[in-house]
Amino acid sequence: MAHFCELDENNVVLRVVVVDNKDTADAFGVEKEHIGAAHLEKILGGVWKQTSYNGNMRKNYAGIGYTYRQDIDAFVPPQPFPSWILNANAQWEAPVATPTDGMYSWDEETTSWVKNENQP
Repeated sequence: MAHFCELDENNVVLRVVVVDNKDTADAFGVEKEHIGAAHLEKILGGVWKQTSYNGNMRKNYAGIGYTYRQDIDAFVPPQPFPSWILNANAQWEAPVATPTDGMYSWDEETTSWVKNENQP
C-alpha cells in the first residue's frame, strides 16, 4: 500500500489516503509516484504527493496541516512557536536546548524553557 496526501493551493496537506500498489504501478509492476498521483486526481481531483509512513521519503509522514516544502522536498509540521527553527530533518527545534532535569514548557515571550511549577 502507498500513502498519498492531497495538497491545497499553499501546499498544505488536506488529507492522507491509502492507495493500492496496483494503482501506482506501471506496466512492468514498478511503483511510480506520478502514476498514483494521476490515479487519485482522476477519481478525487486535487493535487497529490506521495508520503512515506516510515519517513523514508520526504523526511516526515504527512499529516493534516503539514506543509509540503518543495525547496527541501519534505513535509513540515506546523511551526509550534515563531522563534523555533527548522532543522535538517524538517522538524522544529527551540532556539535553546531543552533542559534535562525535569519537566519544562516553552515560554515564547522570553524564548526560554520554564520549569513546570509542580516539578521538583
